[in-house]
Amino acid sequence: MATRWGICSAGKISHDFTVALNTLQAEEHQVVAVAARKLEDAQEFAKKHSIPQAYGSYEELARDPNIDVVYVGNIHAFHLKTCLLFLNAKKHVLCEKPLAMNTKEVKEILDSAKRNQVFLMEAVWSRFFPAYAEIRNRLACEEIGKVKMVRSEFGIAVLHNPRLVQKELGGGALLSIGMYCLQLVCMVYNGERPESIQATGVCLETGVDETVIVSLKYSEKKMAVCTFSSSMQLPNEAIIVGTKGTIQIPVRMWCPTSLVVNGKETQYPLPEPSLPLNFPNSTGMRYEAEEVRKCLLAGLKESAVMSHSDSLLLVELQDEIRRQLGVVYSQDC
Repeated sequence: MATRWGICSAGKISHDFTVALNTLQAEEHQVVAVAARKLEDAQEFAKKHSIPQAYGSYEELARDPNIDVVYVGNIHAFHLKTCLLFLNAKKHVLCEKPLAMNTKEVKEILDSAKRNQVFLMEAVWSRFFPAYAEIRNRLACEEIGKVKMVRSEFGIAVLHNPRLVQKELGGGALLSIGMYCLQLVCMVYNGERPESIQATGVCLETGVDETVIVSLKYSEKKMAVCTFSSSMQLPNEAIIVGTKGTIQIPVRMWCPTSLVVNGKETQYPLPEPSLPLNFPNSTGMRYEAEEVRKCLLAGLKESAVMSHSDSLLLVELQDEIRRQLGVVYSQDC
């Protein structure tokens, strides 16, 4: 029986996720409804993606008995309220990253998922790419020895986008871009909490971070450096350095289609989209959707690849970085 998806929000990322779902087998994944704040937006989205039901409110989607799991694709400043709506309606939830604005909000979402006994996962799609799975496999067998350094960078010029600039929309490089660098470090070091974090950077006049460098020190002299920016294009590479070799993500470290292990490159091509995409390599969102279905069929309430504790560690690191940078949102007060 197919996993029946409801799409919450008819924006750009929801479009790409729906296109990614369409690269999977229809007998396993079906989009049965979409909801937007305006009915006409939902109807336009439904027509474009051949979705049978369109709703002009999120509440109607929450009440739909034909939905197994909801993909939450609205702006992260509103994730708390949206996630609680669906979780309290006993819907399973895949919520776009970042899961919420701060640790307090994330804990509230996680508590609700446990209380309602439903599946919840933060959609850190990177972790489900075949290249990321291969990284985990190579690290597990210590092919590059003991890891001593992780370096990751993600920079794109997106200051024209209000979502990255305006504080009330959860703007800033960290929550939208930098978290990709941090989640890679957390994955490589297997969820270990760093002994120390040092963050330095520059902020926009709106009070959100623009360009940041973060140094993390771990036990046994392990280190990590993350560089991210919303104002400039960076090479967007990552490297994991061990005592016996290296693993490189040569381009687009957040959605890679190739991996270089000790000088040998392997390609991981993505399926072609049925409609034009808004963001690079978005058909790779199919892998997180496959993980959701796999977990639901196994009766799991969270994924081992992106667990609740992973989401909690990630937001705690983000909160500390923001504290050092002096970035404060209304949700923090």
